Amino acid sequence: MQSLLPAMQSVHQALLDLGLAGRVNVSTAHSVNILATSYPPSAGAFREDLAQYIQPLLNFHAEVGSPFLVNAYPFFAYKASPASVSLPYVLFEPNPGVRDPATNLTYDNMLYAQIDAVYAAMKAMGHADITVRISETGWPSKGDDDEVGATPQNAAAYNGNLMKRIAAGEGTPLKPAVPVDVFVFALFNEDMKPGPSSERNYGLFYPNGTPVYNIGFDAASFSPSPTTSTFSSSSRPTVTKKNLNFILLRNFEYANLSFIEQRELLMAMSSLIVLPEKISVRCNG
Repeated sequence: MQSLLPAMQSVHQALLDLGLAGRVNVSTAHSVNILATSYPPSAGAFREDLAQYIQPLLNFHAEVGSPFLVNAYPFFAYKASPASVSLPYVLFEPNPGVRDPATNLTYDNMLYAQIDAVYAAMKAMGHADITVRISETGWPSKGDDDEVGATPQNAAAYNGNLMKRIAAGEGTPLKPAVPVDVFVFALFNEDMKPGPSSERNYGLFYPNGTPVYNIGFDAASFSPSPTTSTFSSSSRPTVTKKNLNFILLRNFEYANLSFIEQRELLMAMSSLIVLPEKISVRCNG
């Protein structure tokens, strides 16, 4: 931790020297567990044992205009207390919501409540001038017997509903004019990752490139052009948002593609992701 801020300062100085500081942010990702209190959101506070590290980081973010990054997974809260945490509340599904008595703001999902709790924690440390971004969030499609809620249906609901809100430019109840900015974890399942089953099943796609579930691409309405059963160099269709899922649903094995074909497939998939005008560099301590 003691080396983290100096590393961020060094990276920022290098960007300044290259004339890129206006285009590239320097930040670091934090677990939402750095909060000692997150409910109600207005009572958000950082852990006392981390305050000595967080305060100078906040000062740095405010000075250079970079965002505060948080990894937040409502899945963990639901898994820990499925009897008391509402599933619709964590999946962005219709629900009565939860009212913050101090602000009278109503939250209809846990992720936005967690974001506003971070805003409250930063304000308590003297900073209302830093934007919060979600550097990781997601929902596993499979888990162990004790990992309640880890299903393809819930994963599709969480990521799909979240993407609809992001596309609408929605902000949180506390910051309605500041669109929520997230990175969804993850693109692929990680079959060899250690730990509980859920850790291997956050991906939108299997390692062979086929979708685990659908969060918006509609294969039913596709009128496929060439009868392409593999993503081959000799007969490769033009990849667009409309036909990408059709290509992926064909019975090919990602591992059997050549390196160039794998690269082109990944580039085609990534081309559908809209990147921000300003890039963030994340330093991990």
